[in-house]
Amino acid sequence: MNTEKITKGIRDLFDLNLWVQTVKEHAPRISAETMGWIAVILLHLATIPTMIAILTGLTEKMPPVDLVLFSWAGLFCFFLKAAIQKDFLNIVTIGLGFFVQAAMLALIVFK
Repeated sequence: MNTEKITKGIRDLFDLNLWVQTVKEHAPRISAETMGWIAVILLHLATIPTMIAILTGLTEKMPPVDLVLFSWAGLFCFFLKAAIQKDFLNIVTIGLGFFVQAAMLALIVFK
């Protein structure tokens, strides 16, 4: 095992200048469309861990209502944007996410 490589990797992980340099190099290639996809995925994933924990019985505590409402409102806005732009792929992706979220919520409520 090469400890020098591990040490350099750990040092690079916490090197802020390296992070800034990497972002500057790769940011121009990231499009607005990519950021939109990342936002949709993150919004979908916001309540999944809590819902899975509730379904498996690890906790009885539901996620805060405001978190769920704002997440769904954000997704609905993305859905409307996709519908206006006639972006079929985003419409399907967001619609599928709504379906999965609603199914998980129904499993919790009607358990």
